[in-house]
Amino acid sequence: MNKFWYIFYNYFLIHKFRFALGLLSLFNLKIRTALKERKDLFKNLSDIISQLDITKKNIWLHSSSVGEFEQAKPIIEKLKGTDKYNIVVSFLSPSGLHSAKRYESADAITYLPFDSKRNVNRFLELVNPIAFIIMRYDFWPNTIWQSYKRNIPIFLVDATMKGNSKRILPLVKNFHVQLFSCFTKILTISDIDRDRFLKFKLENDKVSTVGDTRYDRVFSKSQNALTKKILDEKIIKGKKVLVAGSTWREDEEEFLPAVLKLNQHIDNLLTIIVPHEPTVQTIEQIEYDLKGKVAVIRFSLLNQYKDEKVIIIDSIGILLTLYANADFAFVGGGFKSNIHNVLEPAVYGIPVMFGPKHSNSQEAESLIQIGGGFEVQNKKQLYKIMRRITLDDSFRKESGFAAKKFVETNLGATEKILDALRSYI
Repeated sequence: MNKFWYIFYNYFLIHKFRFALGLLSLFNLKIRTALKERKDLFKNLSDIISQLDITKKNIWLHSSSVGEFEQAKPIIEKLKGTDKYNIVVSFLSPSGLHSAKRYESADAITYLPFDSKRNVNRFLELVNPIAFIIMRYDFWPNTIWQSYKRNIPIFLVDATMKGNSKRILPLVKNFHVQLFSCFTKILTISDIDRDRFLKFKLENDKVSTVGDTRYDRVFSKSQNALTKKILDEKIIKGKKVLVAGSTWREDEEEFLPAVLKLNQHIDNLLTIIVPHEPTVQTIEQIEYDLKGKVAVIRFSLLNQYKDEKVIIIDSIGILLTLYANADFAFVGGGFKSNIHNVLEPAVYGIPVMFGPKHSNSQEAESLIQIGGGFEVQNKKQLYKIMRRITLDDSFRKESGFAAKKFVETNLGATEKILDALRSYI
């Protein structure tokens, strides 16, 4: 490791960072919660590790939060299937850690400690991993350096590098050149990402394109969802079903007028709205927007269903299963800041629509290019494409087929990652 960066980080930068965290915790509940819950980190971790099967070796996998952990699950489940390893999972955020508490394939769940040399070494002594897997991008210098010094193989998985990443800035790039050199393998989701990582003076065989485990994960979840019956067949029979998933208020302001207009021309349209945050206030606002214009019912009251045109979902955890009942979908977030998961509807072979703010999703751009996804700028465009999808059966089927083929073509990243791991575990 480069001594300058090591000294700069440990004797200057990390102290500034610790001070900033303390200051920000006064105003940010998420940071305050994370700091509070870390107070007994090592005691709790010691108790958990002591209960692991000592005949198995420990593999440590780190995710920043919920989304990255979803990408990690196919890897974890394949490793657990061998019955050779204990899986220790760490998180940066409270949301990730809390979401994982009921996940049976993880043997130990913990926070990542604050990135001081002392904390990291204490953590490594307890966990004693034979390999360290980092999902996507959440890597911390001392965590990397101390793992490297202990000859622990380090893998960066589902790795991405944006073209405008601040990591490519001259001085910052020099820091990352030496940091990335500590990784055993960097496994990227695309050739573009691979080429960008290679600009950090890495050897060709250290960086490989293997794909994105999100495809494997969403496919696996969809197969499970197909076995569930959320909606009575009588409700959806003979109807064109539109599911709007993970919508925010900004999405609903464009989506609802388009749906109301579409209902004036399509008699058999059933719209299912799944708010990202199904609070009472959110649901009541949607009901108010539609009042007197179209019949609405809440999901929790479906035992009283009388052919209402709109169903509002007032529960959580069923969106993927609802997409399985859809003929086409609108994915929220694109009129707010970042689009939500477009793969969840695409896996079922249905056209996918979304707003213009989708730069966070390479999949959305790919779906547009192959004709399986449609970007809309406003309610007028949304109505136009929804009307075509609803009335033109051939167009809808062709778009849906393109979306499904896109997902199926990108399956298999998990096996490629495991192939890369096998030489080291």
